[in-house]
Amino acid sequence: MFLQFIRKIMTAKEDTLPERLRFHGVHTNILWRNLISEFFGTFLLCFIGLSIVFQFHAGGGKTTEWIGVNIGWGFAIMFAVMATARMSGGHLNPAVSLLLWSLGHLKLPWVPLYAIAQTAGAFVASLAMYSYYYEQFDAFDGGNRSILGATGTAGCFASYPSPNLGVWGPYIDQCVGTGVLAYFLCVVIDERNQIPKIWHPMFFGFLVMMIGTGFGMNIGYPINPARDLGPRLFSYFIYGPGVFHSPYPNYWLAPAIAPFVGALVGGWFYHFSLGMHNPDIEETDAASVSESPKSAEQQKLLQA
Repeated sequence: MFLQFIRKIMTAKEDTLPERLRFHGVHTNILWRNLISEFFGTFLLCFIGLSIVFQFHAGGGKTTEWIGVNIGWGFAIMFAVMATARMSGGHLNPAVSLLLWSLGHLKLPWVPLYAIAQTAGAFVASLAMYSYYYEQFDAFDGGNRSILGATGTAGCFASYPSPNLGVWGPYIDQCVGTGVLAYFLCVVIDERNQIPKIWHPMFFGFLVMMIGTGFGMNIGYPINPARDLGPRLFSYFIYGPGVFHSPYPNYWLAPAIAPFVGALVGGWFYHFSLGMHNPDIEETDAASVSESPKSAEQQKLLQA
């Protein structure tokens, strides 16, 4: 089978090898193609993002400052969405997938499948980041892995709350942060706002930068169940079950559950607050035509 596949590729009529691979390797099953897209898109997002976080953490702010973390995550979002938008929509976030289902853009049975692909991509990205920076991990903690503390590194994988927060603080934080994400995501994708699709990834990147600079103090703005749960599952094999019980039991549920609530509330709040009042494109075009002078005579009358 494999040799036949290689033979087909080498004897294909397409000019370049990438085109030959694409022609014979493209999946006609849309769901399978979308799951591949979401897996690799989330992998790219988290591999870049987690590497930025570790560099900030282990470097003590010398290699990367906090604003650099936000900018880096923003660019990671921008390029990951750019790479996957045409195939699967570039959700890269189970909360976004749930929101888009509620808006009628995604089939309900596909939502959990997207979430599994996204979480798996984040898990593998954690493995890739840990392998890449393994020697730096050893240099930072002397080979003694700990979750929290002066040499704790579990926060390079998943979120952990500020000691100033109560039990419900992380839930509120994730509802608000993901709500802001969903609100402006709906602003961008609303066709009545006439934002060219080619610009969507850039605006999503700016949106994540904005959330990081404004809402990152409490738990580090995961705002994405896959981005937090996938790396947390991987970190279990390094640090043990404490990653699900630190700094208090069941904290991990906040970044795993609250973003779903925040996304639904934020997305629908846009439609109730602004979206439902947004006129159709034809209406605005007609209004601009009716308000503009139609002839030189009309212009003279207006100037008189």
